[in-house]
Amino acid sequence: MKIHITGLSHKTAPVEVRERLAFGEHVLPKALTSLCERPGVREGMILSTCNRVEIAIAIDDGADAHSHLHDLFADVSQVEREWIRPFVYQLDEREAIKHLFRVAASLDSMIVGEPQILGQLKNAYSVAKAHGTLSGFLELLCTRAFNVAKRIRTETEIGESAVSVSDASVELAREIFGTLDNHNVLVVGAGKMAESAIRHLQRAGVTQTFVTNRTRERAEALANDYKGTVIPYEDFIARLSDVDIVIASSGAPHFILTREQMRKVMGARRNRPIFLVDIAVPRNIDPEANKVDGVFLYDIDDLQKTVDQNLKGRLNVAVEAERIIEEEVEKTLVRLKAREVTPAIVSVQEQLESWRMAEIEKFKGRLGDLSPQQMEAVEALTRGLINKVAHGPISELRRSAEQGSGDVVTLVRRLFRLE
Repeated sequence: MKIHITGLSHKTAPVEVRERLAFGEHVLPKALTSLCERPGVREGMILSTCNRVEIAIAIDDGADAHSHLHDLFADVSQVEREWIRPFVYQLDEREAIKHLFRVAASLDSMIVGEPQILGQLKNAYSVAKAHGTLSGFLELLCTRAFNVAKRIRTETEIGESAVSVSDASVELAREIFGTLDNHNVLVVGAGKMAESAIRHLQRAGVTQTFVTNRTRERAEALANDYKGTVIPYEDFIARLSDVDIVIASSGAPHFILTREQMRKVMGARRNRPIFLVDIAVPRNIDPEANKVDGVFLYDIDDLQKTVDQNLKGRLNVAVEAERIIEEEVEKTLVRLKAREVTPAIVSVQEQLESWRMAEIEKFKGRLGDLSPQQMEAVEALTRGLINKVAHGPISELRRSAEQGSGDVVTLVRRLFRLE
């Protein structure tokens, strides 16, 4: 059994590719089932966020993981395999485990130290568990990843110095407006990203907050939490003439704002500037809208520049976190190797015990009637001999696991007739 990860992220693919290959909630169950029906695939999990799309599997030795996962991406997204190839990375064994740990600890995130990715990974884990595609080897590695992320947050200051996408949005808004006092914001969407955006913008001084969402109840709940005002979803475009900042974070599968709509909005605003931040994947706002005079549109990739500036102060913290990752990867590899020889150790013990019991049964007639004390002595004598015989082979099995050698396992199985 081995682990394999195929994926793409903000480091390897632009947002227009990531949104094309993202797995929506409605396709996840079918995709997970299809994944684990492929030859040799024992477990599977799919992590799909605005910044990364990754498929992790536990697969039998010798099975073709690369082909399986390329096919799944192509089937779900209805694109050619060759179109996908330039954007994806493929990781096996040690590198796959290290990557999983780094993702959980937010070291591979656009914003190092942000806590959201750990929650997203745990959600992907829960979905896979709920659909029966995660149990055993890959589940163990996910649990280790969660523990590693917790250790890094406990032993380093990576969480203290984190900056979020919402922080970056506020900084960009300040570049445009100077101060956010006496400005208002409209948030389209009612999820965690939308809530984070409202919280940061209100701290930065925005005067009034408007919330809209296709599901009005969710918009009302978010507006109540932050003393905002709900705008009916079908009316929000007409209200843009009175809004300075728009945060788009809805789950719409298509553009909810086009270039032509923004051209009309700017006419009503008499060309007063408007700041649009599209943090949705798939994107909510047509990139062509940025060509309209007075419109300042940023998508999630555009925030990278601001994020990079903030990352400089966190390099020392990241170095310490990377040291912990390396240490935990080595510990995990040792545990996995020991786990691989456990069945052989159990088989040796069971085989020796069966031989011991068979010999006692064979000689019972010659021994005559034994008292309970005498029988107990026979049991202790034979069990002691068996333990001495087993000690050497079992010690060698454990040593071979730590050194990554499979020769001793094969030899022990032959010597004890376990094959």
